[in-house]
Amino acid sequence: MAEKIDPPSVEQRQAMIALAAYYLAEQRDFAPGAAEVDWLQAEQVIDALIAKQQIGRTTPPEHIRNALKFA
Repeated sequence: MAEKIDPPSVEQRQAMIALAAYYLAEQRDFAPGAAEVDWLQAEQVIDALIAKQQIGRTTPPEHIRNALKFA
């Protein structure tokens, strides 16, 4: 049986979303005009990963970056 992953706190979730949004902006070479889209997409990806228990309190930033490649 898989080990249960502790979900991130509200603050950790926000930090994960901010990091994911940054990575998304980086993927599009920081072209202006899409910050809100990046944030909303990051929020969807992070929330889906949390729901699937693929990320949690102790997830390193590299894992978030890798997860975005498949989102």
